[in-house]
This record gives sequence, C-alpha cells and structure tokens, in this order.
Amino acid sequence: MDQQKRSSTRGFASMDPDKQRAIARKGGESVPNEKRSFSQNPTLAAEAGRKGGQSVNPAKRSFSQNHELASAAGRKGGHASHGGARSKEDSAE
Repeated sequence: MDQQKRSSTRGFASMDPDKQRAIARKGGESVPNEKRSFSQNPTLAAEAGRKGGQSVNPAKRSFSQNHELASAAGRKGGHASHGGARSKEDSAE
C-alpha cells in the first residue's frame, strides 16, 4: 500500500497507522469491560445521557426549548454523516 503524502509531521493524524492503532488500543484497554461499549449496554448509555443532560443549565438547553432548532441540527448532521450520498434519482422517489 502506498504511503499517503502528509502535510504535517505533527499530531496524531500524521503518525504511522500502526502507531495510531497501538495508541488507540491502549485507550480502549484502560476502560473496564462493563463500561467498554454503550452499544452493548443500552441502560448504561441512557443513564450516561441523562446524567450529561442534567449537568447543563436548563436555560441553556436550546434543543429542548426549540424543537425546530433541534430538527434543523439533526438534518444537518444527517446530511454531513452521509456525505450527500443520495443521488437526484433517489430523492425523486
């Protein structure tokens, strides 16, 4: 596999992919098994989300007070995560 040309020699992204994986693996190993993945424990994920939401000042919870703002943000995130992958033919259906 060809090495990609890097524009910088600094930072995590400029490291060799094997070195990145080694560092990331160490981070994952430091988490206890019971807390390793929210996808394996929906109750733990819900509890963490609730705890995080409660830590925000109620006056600053803009999405809970402005549902249109939340919808717009969700749409924007959806478009960004899919990279505009839908073609014109798909959206015409």
